[in-house]
Amino acid sequence: MSLKIYNTQTRSKETFVPLNEGKVGMYVCGVTVYDQCHIGHARAYVSFDVVQRYLRYRGYDVTYVRNFTDIDDKIIARAAERGVTINELTDRFIKEYHEDMEALGVAKADVEPRVTDHVTEIIEMITTIINRGHGYVVNGDVYFDIESYPQYLGLSGRKLEDMKAGASERVGGEKVTKHPMDFVLWKAAKPGEPAWDSPWGKGRPGWHIECSTMSAKYLGEVFDIHGGGADLIFPHHENERAQSWASSGKEFVRYWMHNGFVKIDDEKMSKSLGNFFTIKQVIERYHPESLRYFLLTTHYRSPINFYDGAITEAENRVEYLYEALAAANAWLQNRPGKIKEEEIDTWRSRIVEVMDDDINSAAALGILATAARALNDALAIKGKAPEKSDQIATMAAVVKEIGNILGLSQRDPSETLAEIQARKLARSGLDPARIEAKLEERAQARQAKDFAKSDAIRDELLAMGVSIMDGPDGTRWKVV
Repeated sequence: MSLKIYNTQTRSKETFVPLNEGKVGMYVCGVTVYDQCHIGHARAYVSFDVVQRYLRYRGYDVTYVRNFTDIDDKIIARAAERGVTINELTDRFIKEYHEDMEALGVAKADVEPRVTDHVTEIIEMITTIINRGHGYVVNGDVYFDIESYPQYLGLSGRKLEDMKAGASERVGGEKVTKHPMDFVLWKAAKPGEPAWDSPWGKGRPGWHIECSTMSAKYLGEVFDIHGGGADLIFPHHENERAQSWASSGKEFVRYWMHNGFVKIDDEKMSKSLGNFFTIKQVIERYHPESLRYFLLTTHYRSPINFYDGAITEAENRVEYLYEALAAANAWLQNRPGKIKEEEIDTWRSRIVEVMDDDINSAAALGILATAARALNDALAIKGKAPEKSDQIATMAAVVKEIGNILGLSQRDPSETLAEIQARKLARSGLDPARIEAKLEERAQARQAKDFAKSDAIRDELLAMGVSIMDGPDGTRWKVV
């Protein structure tokens, strides 16, 4: 089997053949750090976290680069609005970004460069672009000459004649560029803004040039995978492609990967529509792994629709996984089992088959769910046959291994179940004291052998959204 990846540029699935055998260079555009991350960011970084996890699982030596844009018009405006320095603002939101990603199980990239640490290299690349005849200077600004690059719009598939002036990072008003679609590489300094010395006067980098520069520094002039949200295809990635070619004369990305949009109740997420959710808002109500699970239920290239029912279902599935693992841990604590490698290999073949098909996380979740059911079936087998422990150990290992590829079921089961229940209880508005009182009333009914009343209380609790489980250690309850 061989890994196939959908390449945005060719609009087809292609067999993945890295530039250097056994090694993968991967760059994903990071956040502009002026505000908290939202669930659109979560979609992108969970998606590409799974890509890098699977590549490593397949044995590749991956160098994963994901940047921070820490100088930009929005950052300057937000810092001024809050009366803080730009460094204070960007440091705060980088810290919050890491907190959000850690909660979602998104691993840190191997390299996480900041734009402001690479201005020297950016100036060098812009100089090369000018010297090669693809850039020009106007009043201290530097622009890219799109007509010097015949392949412009080859990534997005747009037509130049259909495009309107006014796309990202161009100056309005009086015409100063050769072509209305020419975009800025370097911005001349405005009063009071951060600025760096350059051959064209004081200023700062344009948006697009930063990723061309940092990817070249850490991955080379040509590398394997460039990823990001579908909203970045144009203008950001289109302009990156042009700049990098103008600097090196080479097609700098071999495989372009883009994740789909997040919709809220079938509408595009937008602050103006009031349907905009930060990661922190969602994981306050739902367990973070529930959000991750939900984001993987749809293929990364497709749009995904966020609504309460979908995230609730995802949380229930995560809870089921951890209940199975908790039960397996309890069983194996005093009855160690031997993992059956031949069974593990069968499951590995199944997961590789679906993940090799353009990282099909939705199909992989189906296999994970099947493995979790198999684990529960093994736990339900009656009798004390020695092979039972072996089967439980094997299936628990399968759930953990598949889960690791997807960034799921790696947490402590007991702690995770408690965290899920705490969120469910908070959302339900139920009073734990009232539940406990009902359980005490039921216990007294059972002791009096009034089973009709006991069953009635069970039904009443279930109608409230509370399930109870009787066991040798007493009665437990949970919010369903």
